[in-house]
Amino acid sequence: MSYFGNIAKGIKTLLTGMSVTGNYFLHSRKGAITQQYPDNRETLKMFDRFRGEVVMPHDENNEHTCTGCQKCEIACPNGSIEIIWDRQLDPETGKKKKMIDKHIYHLGMCTMCGLCIEACPTDAILWAQNFENSVYDRSYLTKVLNKPGSKVKAGIED
Repeated sequence: MSYFGNIAKGIKTLLTGMSVTGNYFLHSRKGAITQQYPDNRETLKMFDRFRGEVVMPHDENNEHTCTGCQKCEIACPNGSIEIIWDRQLDPETGKKKKMIDKHIYHLGMCTMCGLCIEACPTDAILWAQNFENSVYDRSYLTKVLNKPGSKVKAGIED
């Protein structure tokens, strides 16, 4: 009796699951089931909390707010952020000041934890909505975040 009882219970749970799926199929809104991804690139909008990749926004004068404090590099649990800097002579003050040479981001190593963005005191880095990061060579996943010739905005201090 237990054998046939188990079969009946299995059929009952199968029909319960199929009824949930069938109900959704019959009463869903148009277009809510499948996204036609390659065809809808222009209209596709990722949700606001999506973590695509880390970027460093620059303004129209090629200026950013990163001071090179390395708090993001220290906060990163697996070393996917690397800041190369040097002390250079500041023409305004005549003193040596920390200047960023390269702000390197290794997307292939990133776990998307967000600790680097939380640690940044000047909000110099943030999440972008880009999700198309598939490449054939891993070296393309290493990106330099600061643009060539960029500098720190005036008034941003370390």
